[in-house]
Amino acid sequence: MNDRPSSDTARPEYAHSTDPAMLGIYLNDHLMGATTGVERVRHLVRTVRGSALAGALGPVAAEIVQDRMTLLGIMRDLGIPVRRYKVCAGWTAEKVARLKSNGRLARRSPLSTFLELKMLRLAVEGKTAGWQTLRRLTATEKRLDPQLLDDLLDRARRQQGVVEEWRTRQATSAFGTT
Repeated sequence: MNDRPSSDTARPEYAHSTDPAMLGIYLNDHLMGATTGVERVRHLVRTVRGSALAGALGPVAAEIVQDRMTLLGIMRDLGIPVRRYKVCAGWTAEKVARLKSNGRLARRSPLSTFLELKMLRLAVEGKTAGWQTLRRLTATEKRLDPQLLDDLLDRARRQQGVVEEWRTRQATSAFGTT
């Protein structure tokens, strides 16, 4: 008699464990996005230097850099290797995105800042989703710190609020809306 479980029956030792290969792909994809986000926010703060927007985004930029470092720490704690090609792809994608037309050839337009804020908002939303996923995994993955992830989620939601406020303000400048 064969005592091995059938192929459609989950083995108890694997029923609730995290697949390290899948988690590695997922977190490296988030690292690629984090790299893009860091480059995007740094570029935006540089281009609006001296403005109220730069003053508002400066602290957010510092937090986004910290968040990327925290992600690297989480990956290290989980034993997930960094895939350098994904980091390079994120860096390159941000540089290529700067080529997006803004209605002017040689200088920035109000649309440039609006579009960069929109892309930054999307990046922060993606980061938030990543933290939420990791937070859910704390039930089975004991190497993840639930309090750290709660703090990261709170910070990401605050970042979303700041970026959205300024994206909405920039819409007035870009489109003349009220």
